[in-house]
Amino acid sequence: MSETTVTEYTGPEGLRTRGTVLVVPGRGESEATYQRFGRRLAADSYRVRVLSVPVIVEADLDGSLERFSAQLADAVAGTGADGPVRPLVLAGSDTGAAALAALVARSVTPDVPWWPQALVLAALPGYAAHQPGSWDDELDVRTLCSVHRAVLSDDESVPRGALSAAVPGALLDAAYGSTADVPQLLLVGDADPLADRDVLNDLQHRSVAAEVVTFLEALRNEPPLEPIVEVESSAW
Repeated sequence: MSETTVTEYTGPEGLRTRGTVLVVPGRGESEATYQRFGRRLAADSYRVRVLSVPVIVEADLDGSLERFSAQLADAVAGTGADGPVRPLVLAGSDTGAAALAALVARSVTPDVPWWPQALVLAALPGYAAHQPGSWDDELDVRTLCSVHRAVLSDDESVPRGALSAAVPGALLDAAYGSTADVPQLLLVGDADPLADRDVLNDLQHRSVAAEVVTFLEALRNEPPLEPIVEVESSAW
């Protein structure tokens, strides 16, 4: 097993854990990037672990995904006496999302400790390279949320200019060509030069987190993914 660092968020004391979520950051992010998201899901009694950014080497995609698999296995270790409380959901952003989609697509068997009941994929990147210019330009690409801009700017572990690195084409081929039989929630922005804004941390982050929780709760439903609440509008 590879050594893996994680930041953990647990639910309110005395409440039963409703599931486990592993969060995988992307380019130019760190574990601290998802502090707000992790706390919000934990407040709804989900156990959240945020991993470090996976290292994907284009010339060694198979080896990179094997190491990423070991990283996920490390992350679920110790989350429960009989394994992680399920549903176990893997959530990723940018290259983290692409790595998750590619790994699940390439895994021929679910007999691994990290095999998920679902994926949450946010800000899946496109094939085109991006040249953000200044740090302010890069922040504009990432988010319009002033709080999150400050989080990124104050995080010394966040490398500047990370978005200028093109995502390995083979990784994107595997991610977008996936036919894995795993439910996937795709979080899509409508005005992102990278293909998708980082909706987990943008201005609408509360609504996005609520959508994620709704998805998690629907996974727990029987049968799974059946709508829990249906909303109707009325003038009354």
